[in-house]
Amino acid sequence: MTHKVLLLPGDGIGPEIAAQAARLLKACQEAGLDIEVEEGLVGGSAYDVHGEPLPPETLEKAKAASAILLGAVGGPKWDKIEDLSKRPEKGLLGLRKNLGLFGNLRPAMLYPQLASASSLKPELVAGLDIMIVRELTGGIYFGQPRGIEVRNGERVGFNTYIYSESEIERIGRVAFDMAQKRGKKLCSVDKANVLEVTILWREVMERLAPEYPDVELTHMYVDNAAMQLVRAPKQFDVVVTGNMFGDILSDAAAMLTGSIGMLPSASLNESGQGMYEPCHGSAPDIAGKNVANPLAMMLSVAMMLRYSLNENAMAERIEAAVGSVLDEGLRTADIASEGMQTIGTDAMGDAVLAAFAKQ
Repeated sequence: MTHKVLLLPGDGIGPEIAAQAARLLKACQEAGLDIEVEEGLVGGSAYDVHGEPLPPETLEKAKAASAILLGAVGGPKWDKIEDLSKRPEKGLLGLRKNLGLFGNLRPAMLYPQLASASSLKPELVAGLDIMIVRELTGGIYFGQPRGIEVRNGERVGFNTYIYSESEIERIGRVAFDMAQKRGKKLCSVDKANVLEVTILWREVMERLAPEYPDVELTHMYVDNAAMQLVRAPKQFDVVVTGNMFGDILSDAAAMLTGSIGMLPSASLNESGQGMYEPCHGSAPDIAGKNVANPLAMMLSVAMMLRYSLNENAMAERIEAAVGSVLDEGLRTADIASEGMQTIGTDAMGDAVLAAFAKQ
């Protein structure tokens, strides 16, 4: 069966790193992967052409695709658009909403070759491999009512932190399944000592646990989880949490690895269709300079192969190629260190493709 892959380069450094992903996809095709690759516009680049960040034709292509690869969206060029619905970031949110991408997978994996790039002691982070599973379409970011209004003569801001049992169960099953494929440990993060919504969260996780007898379920309050991430991060295997806590913890975990430029992410819906993107942003300050790190984008291809196309062997081949390049001492500027050779975006793409061909 031919899988359709939609490549959305986007804005800033997006087109540069997406070009390396396109080359890698071509190499995968030549190695026997049965895919058909299309491109589309999203974000600021779509606004410039169509006057909106998510044109109908892009959305139609996305709905028809088995998986989507996204570079990055946004930049100061579009910050002055007064209609917020036309801002580049709304293109990304529109894709998530229209495709029902409720589960966000954020790995924090540290290649041993980059242990010195972390702000923590190398012995704390060498061999780090955490997967944070974040609920992406509910919680306080989307809860109603919300707003700012005047009460008793002063302005009051308010939001609603809400989760239904079915929403919690849905993300819980993703996390339990993930733990079964990995180290069989799942830590659910909540604030059940003060928030009723997370009391329900904990109860649902406990209810699911007997269905996964091979997975050890533990619970941790979010403040403790934040401390443990920087004290002893290797204790974690899979972490599952809600939208807001996941937003914060996944960024904190990303920095354990030394550079957010190394980290891919995935957002999945119930049918396994996914959108894959680097964790970093559009970095407009370095766009067009051939210095951006394309490795997170290339590793996003590996995640796509594993989680949406079920091509685990090909995914491992890409990851091994990245490891091989790092072994050779090749680095982009964001992960550069003494004694290593600093190279640009295109050269890093060349190196990964050469290593991939040898795997």
